[in-house]
Amino acid sequence: MNNPILQVKDLSISFLQEKQWKQVIQQISFDVFPNEILGIVGESGSGKSVSSLAVMGLLPQKISRINNGSVFFKNQEITHLTDKEFRTIRGKELSMIFQEPMSSLNPSIVCGKQVAEILETHTNLSEKEIKKEVLRLFEQVKLPDPEGLYNKYPHQISGGQKQRVMIAMAIACKPKILIADEPTTALDVTVQKEIIHLLKNLQKETGMSILFISHDLALISEISQRVLVMFKGEIVEQGKVEQIFHNPQHLYTKALIASRPSLNIRLKRLPTIQDYLEHKENAEAITTEERKNQLEKLYSKKPLLRVLNVEKEYVVKTQLFQPNKTFKAVNDVSFDIYEGETLGLVGESGCGKSTLGNTILQLDPATKGQIFYKDQDITKLSKKEIKNLRKEIQIIFQDPFASLNPKIAVGEAILEPMKVHKLHKNDAERKEKVYELLEKVGLLPEHYNRYPHEFSGGQRQRIGIARTIALQPKLIICDESVSALDISVQAQVLNLLNDLKDNFGFTYLFISHDLAVVKYISDQIIVMNKGKIEEQNEADALIEDPQKPYTQKLIDAIPKGI
Repeated sequence: MNNPILQVKDLSISFLQEKQWKQVIQQISFDVFPNEILGIVGESGSGKSVSSLAVMGLLPQKISRINNGSVFFKNQEITHLTDKEFRTIRGKELSMIFQEPMSSLNPSIVCGKQVAEILETHTNLSEKEIKKEVLRLFEQVKLPDPEGLYNKYPHQISGGQKQRVMIAMAIACKPKILIADEPTTALDVTVQKEIIHLLKNLQKETGMSILFISHDLALISEISQRVLVMFKGEIVEQGKVEQIFHNPQHLYTKALIASRPSLNIRLKRLPTIQDYLEHKENAEAITTEERKNQLEKLYSKKPLLRVLNVEKEYVVKTQLFQPNKTFKAVNDVSFDIYEGETLGLVGESGCGKSTLGNTILQLDPATKGQIFYKDQDITKLSKKEIKNLRKEIQIIFQDPFASLNPKIAVGEAILEPMKVHKLHKNDAERKEKVYELLEKVGLLPEHYNRYPHEFSGGQRQRIGIARTIALQPKLIICDESVSALDISVQAQVLNLLNDLKDNFGFTYLFISHDLAVVKYISDQIIVMNKGKIEEQNEADALIEDPQKPYTQKLIDAIPKGI
């Protein structure tokens, strides 16, 4: 193999936390070779992104410092370059794609101009040549209608298209190294597959090296040649992808591989990282007979919720003097949910999943059709009756941080809905209930007085769940409620949802774009596409033998690992 183009040697980084320096990266060393894709895998807080920011010279000033170690790029030490010196190579020779394109793109500048700015800074091309090059880049990253997209603002294009604009920006100056930091986390599996394919092709065409960062080992295996695994600021294992996958040495690597729900086996509980680290990794599978008995028992009851021919139409404003158009987000949808069932609702962004959830919750009433809850048509309820219904039908959101008030302690946030719905005798009794709920979702009573920003993403999701179940609802709509979580935290939350279902008899409508997760938790699955139901079947049967090409496409797009 050639000499490495990037070398990280014994790098240690500290951050200032509560007026003390805390070391978060512990003497890590790795090489990136020309024309290779190196994967870095690990969960939130493992140090993946901090390491890459150090390579880019983007560590936050005043609150972070490099304690020791060096970063060499093309045999030149770049660890202590000034910001002015870094700007000559950043964007030109070292480039980065960030996880969230919306926060990395300027909302007030059209997409084409944002890519053009990079070329203006680092090349001597004329204005005309720059525009031509931007359009060529848009074609290279497979953006539809490059001319039209040049003049669109970020909010006018889809998530996958925004990510492609970011990639065009990152590769504009033909960098030697591209750092891709979780570039597909928030994307549908089909769009994720396209972006992976695109990056691999770009790497072959341009010969650049890619440092691909993710918390998903299966995804890393689809793009990388070598991989290094990070845990608590250390590299615990590194080697060729095949070696890491087929013969992992470190317990943490084994746990990462096992925590992802399997498409082939139905487990009673998902093994978590903690289980592995405590040597409790024996996961029990559900037998075909057990599964059959469970389902027979479930579907012998009456449906709890019936959705009949529901449609949700929106008016789309057109140009001046043109008649407005209508758009059907949900189109003639019918299904039943039985008491104690978990019904999975899956499909790509924009297929109508969340709109349907909001329609059931009466947050966005249906244009047509009926929704029966316990034999009562809830589309005809008064405002007061809908308020009472809120106690019975609740939602767990995708982003618990956005749904919690940052100024209210989490205990009070859980207590608040009990007070609104006059549950329990007084605040003292409610407070006792909150303590119980915190313990049920795996938190501690002392967390009562803490604020949302003091918790990790997984803990905040648990707080969101505690707040939802405080009202003892019958039906809970989980809207992408585990999609932003690390694999092991996701496993913990899915286990918790199943435990709560067993203990309290909850019924779930589980909305997600991740078929592997939906398959694990669901009894039946509905696949939605463009506002309509494409396919519905028992979860295992649907994955094993999909009837529709669209369902097959979704299943094929799931990263399987090697």
